[in-house]
Amino acid sequence: MNPEFWQQRWAEQQIGFHQATPTPLLLKHWPALRVPAGATVFVPLAGKSLDMAWLAGQGYRVLGVELSQIAVDAFFAEHGLVPEIEDTRYGRHHRAGGIELIRGDAFGLDADLLAPCAAVFDRAALIALPPDLRRRYAGELYAHLPAGCRGLLVTLEYPQAERDGPPFSVPEAEVHALYGAGWTIDLLERRPIPPGHPGHLASVSRLDTAVFALQRH
Repeated sequence: MNPEFWQQRWAEQQIGFHQATPTPLLLKHWPALRVPAGATVFVPLAGKSLDMAWLAGQGYRVLGVELSQIAVDAFFAEHGLVPEIEDTRYGRHHRAGGIELIRGDAFGLDADLLAPCAAVFDRAALIALPPDLRRRYAGELYAHLPAGCRGLLVTLEYPQAERDGPPFSVPEAEVHALYGAGWTIDLLERRPIPPGHPGHLASVSRLDTAVFALQRH
């Protein structure tokens, strides 16, 4: 899977992963992280997620990164925002309404850029990546987040042999394998997604979603 895959998905508007409302599990579990008011929250592989607008509405600063310029432009347009734009070595930065969205490669970010991040929210980034990229994502990108950073991670679990991702199944054991060396991990909730639910995946016999709280050592 390469960047062109996601560019094509956005160009063809094959964006079934985009939600028309903020993530209910974010609204439910975010307060448990106790992220200080006004802190910066990192949203990787952000798309045009309404979760960014919700976080900004709670008084946080939001730093997102997204490969697709289509997604970035759509986010600001749909919220009636006209961003200031600046090009840096990380990509093209768009800033408006307390939100900074970088059109660039998440793997190109470093500790200098991510140092202000007190928290990270990941609903559709880890599960969008195949196994080799998941290891790189957790081992490189998350390693740049500062000590004490708190996170909320939402995953899906299903028999992977029953369908091709994305989204991919990421079981709890893999979450611990990916993050256990650098992060404290707490399972907050696991719930089934029944057939007929908007979030259900075709062709799978069982589908659960799980939510983890993370804290950087």
